[in-house]
Amino acid sequence: MASVVFYFQVHQPYRLRRYSIFDSGTDYFDDKTNAEICRKVASKCYLPTNALIAELIDTYQGRFRVSYSITGMVIEQFRQFCPEVLESFIELSKTGAVEFIAETYYHSLAFLYRRDEFIDQVNMHRELMADLFGQNPRIFRNTELTYDNDLAKVVEQMGFDAAITEGAEKVLGYRSPNFIYKAANCENLKLLLKNYRLSDDIAFRFGQRSWSGWPLTAEKFASWVDQINGNGYVCNLFMDYETFGEHQWADTGIFDFLRKLPEVILASGKNDFLTVSEAIDRYPVSGELDVPYMISWADTERDVSAWLGNSMQANALYETYAIADEIRTSGDDALLADWRKLQTSDHFYYMCTKYFADGDVHKYFNPYQSPYDSYINYMNILDSIRSRLKQKSLQKQ
Repeated sequence: MASVVFYFQVHQPYRLRRYSIFDSGTDYFDDKTNAEICRKVASKCYLPTNALIAELIDTYQGRFRVSYSITGMVIEQFRQFCPEVLESFIELSKTGAVEFIAETYYHSLAFLYRRDEFIDQVNMHRELMADLFGQNPRIFRNTELTYDNDLAKVVEQMGFDAAITEGAEKVLGYRSPNFIYKAANCENLKLLLKNYRLSDDIAFRFGQRSWSGWPLTAEKFASWVDQINGNGYVCNLFMDYETFGEHQWADTGIFDFLRKLPEVILASGKNDFLTVSEAIDRYPVSGELDVPYMISWADTERDVSAWLGNSMQANALYETYAIADEIRTSGDDALLADWRKLQTSDHFYYMCTKYFADGDVHKYFNPYQSPYDSYINYMNILDSIRSRLKQKSLQKQ
C-alpha cells in the first residue's frame, strides 16, 4: 500500500506600499494591489480548486483526502477582499476529508530570532484553526518547511505529534522520503518528508513542454506512485496551492489532471489517499532523522539562503527583531500587528539576489524591480515603526 498525502500551502503576504523617508503615515500596506492579487488568485485558483476538491471528496465518498496549511495573513485578506473563498474552505472542513495544519500565523521566520514570538504566533494560528474549522491541529509545518532538530524539540514541547519538512537528500543520505521518521532528540515527534521529485513534477514541471516527462497524465503519475509499493509507505506531495490555475494555468490541463488522479490512484485497490495525521497514525517509524542545520523546501539548495543569503536580508531581519522586546511590551495592538506583518518571510525573499533554478515561480508576485528596491522600501517602513515606538515610550514617561 502506498498512500498519497497531499499537502497544500495557502499563503499571500500583505504587500507593502511604496514608502519613502518623507512619508509619515502608518498606512504601510498596498490594499489596492493586495485586493487585486487576492481576487485574481481566488478566481484562477482558490475557488475553482476548492470546488474541484469538494467534488472529488463527494465523488469518492471521502476516500480522496487532503491537508492544508492556511496562513493568518491570507485568511485576513480573504475576510477583507473575497470572503467567498474563506467560506469555501469552511465548507471543505465540514467534509471530514480535509485536515488543517498549524504554522506561524504571520508566516514568519520568528523561530530563528525570537522563540517567545514564535510560540505566540503558533498559538494564534492554532486558535484560528479551531475557530474557523473546528480543528485542533496535531501536525506542524514551519514557514516554507524550514526545520532542524531544535525546532523539533520546541514543536514537541508544544504538544504536536508530527512535523512536515523537505525530503532533502543532504540529510536523508541513502534513505527515502517515502517513510515515516522520528525526529532526533525527541521522544515521539514524527516527521513526514516531501517527495520533492514527484511534488515538483506537478508544481513546477507540469506545463513545461521541454521536460522529458511532458505531457504528464494522471495514468503516468499513478504508475510512478505505484512504484513506491515495497519501497515505502507514503508519497508526500507538498506544494503551493497556487499550482492549480495560477502557476500552472488551466490551459495546461492541470485541473483535468487533478480530476482524473483519484480515479487512477484508487483503481488498483493497492493505493489510497490520507491526511497528514492519518499517515503518521497508520504507518510505523522507519528510523531517526538527524537534521542539525536548517533546511527548507526553497530552491535547489533547500536551505535558508533564500531569506538570509545576503547582507540586506540579514540586516533587515536583525533590525526587525532588535525591537521585539519594546514592541511586545508596548501595549499598542496596532503597532504590534504592523510589526508582525513585517515579519512575513516574503518581504525578505524579495531582497534575495541569488539565482534560483525555480525563480520564475518564486518571483511570480514580486512587486519590486530589484532586491535593493525591496530592501530600501522595507527599511523605510521599519524606521517608521521605530519612530512610533519611540513616541509611545515618550508618552509613557
